[in-house]
Amino acid sequence: MRILHTADWHVGKTLKGHSRLDEQRAVLGEIIGVAREQEVDLVVVAGDLYDTAAPNAAAQQLVVQALTALAGTGAKVVVIGGNHDHGATLDAYRQFAAAAGVTIVGTVRTKEHGGVVEMVTRGGEKANIAALPFLSQRYAVRAAELVAKLPAEHNADYDQQLRGIVGSLTDGFATDSVNLVAAHLTVLGGEFGGGERMAQSIFEYAVPAAIFPADTHYVALGHLHRRQKLAAPAPVHYSGSPLAVDFGEQANTSVVCLVEATATTPARVTDIPITSGRGLRTVTGTVDELAALRDAVGEDYLRVTVREPARAGLREDVTALLPNALEVRIDPEFAAQVTASRPEGGGTDRNPSELFGEYCRDRAVADPRLDALFARLHDKVTSADAGGAG
Repeated sequence: MRILHTADWHVGKTLKGHSRLDEQRAVLGEIIGVAREQEVDLVVVAGDLYDTAAPNAAAQQLVVQALTALAGTGAKVVVIGGNHDHGATLDAYRQFAAAAGVTIVGTVRTKEHGGVVEMVTRGGEKANIAALPFLSQRYAVRAAELVAKLPAEHNADYDQQLRGIVGSLTDGFATDSVNLVAAHLTVLGGEFGGGERMAQSIFEYAVPAAIFPADTHYVALGHLHRRQKLAAPAPVHYSGSPLAVDFGEQANTSVVCLVEATATTPARVTDIPITSGRGLRTVTGTVDELAALRDAVGEDYLRVTVREPARAGLREDVTALLPNALEVRIDPEFAAQVTASRPEGGGTDRNPSELFGEYCRDRAVADPRLDALFARLHDKVTSADAGGAG
């Protein structure tokens, strides 16, 4: 059986206010191409299809098209909800998705009600996929009581609740099928990719890899955006995000995982690079030094740290040189030191231009254009006030 494991698409995610929908479309198109070329039997999307629980229409349309196209390759498609998704909304589309060959498990379910997806692939191989969408601490107790029949004790540890759920879903894995777990969670020892929602990734949400039984052929994880394999009794893998979602992920390698397994042999995993997304890069230097980098950065989106004091028009100068600069910041070494002292005499005997000049000097900002702009604004405001008083 050939399985394609991907996760953390985050469709609809913007970067510093810049839409990346075209990039996301290209990345998903590349993943569809991999599924077709590799003739995979099963595609597992391990959560976070969207970047927000209320995605806009364009993001929803793209995800629907991508899932339909993946099913159109002849593969079975199984999708679980992530912490960025709205699980109940995903579940609302289960019937429509099933008609298109896509199985959605948006929220945690019992084995009898879809928590374990049983299927026979086009090659005749049987597979069981235990599906564990993201569970917040708030709902973990309820899910553990529902799925694992654990008593509703609110002081139970999160990892114990998930251990019970996983145990219940994987209990009775067949020996004549490929047994998989698809989960969206944080496993202890995993490395953060850089763009995760930290409030739902911290240690209170982390579980040991030992919760996955040794007879599982492969554990397909989502949530941490860095591609990695974790030491565990079973093969436990994060595919990582196929597109770096934030500058904290600029060093990550974007891949999907091609998994080959049979009921009687261990899984063999091959990383297939995904290259359609634009690179993210942080560059540092003076304006002249940044100008020299123009050709080297290509089409990468940039986070720029300027090693010069702040001045009016600095951002515009940088973006004129580097049009793909989405963030421009001043190196802390050159940032103005803010003082809390008040002007002598409270400033009541000086006009606004004098006070503004002192404010700029305190922050090491010396730019005649800024002074002129302030003078024009002040004149405009005071003229309007005078007109209103008349």
